Amino acid sequence: DIMFERHAGIVKRLCLDAPALMPVLLDGLIWRSRITENGQRRVNYYIKHLMVDSHGDFNKTIEWVTDNSDPKLVCHPILSIVTDMIWGRVAFRTFLYGKAW
Repeated sequence: DIMFERHAGIVKRLCLDAPALMPVLLDGLIWRSRITENGQRRVNYYIKHLMVDSHGDFNKTIEWVTDNSDPKLVCHPILSIVTDMIWGRVAFRTFLYGKAW
């Protein structure tokens, strides 16, 4: 939370100046438990600041990543979850509503 509050444009800056560090940042937003239960491991994805900015509006993370044109980065699990959540919960309904009329 503190990093994204202090450096709101960190994703944009890394995409522009240090794209090799983007997977490192995104990997740091994943926590995997060391304990397994029934062959499964608990995983937490910290995606709040990738979806919503400090003003409560949509963050431009997906726009910055797609402008970077790196297919390996777009396939990262964190970005897949963010895009799936935005499409499935917000954009899909708006898209269908626009196509219906």
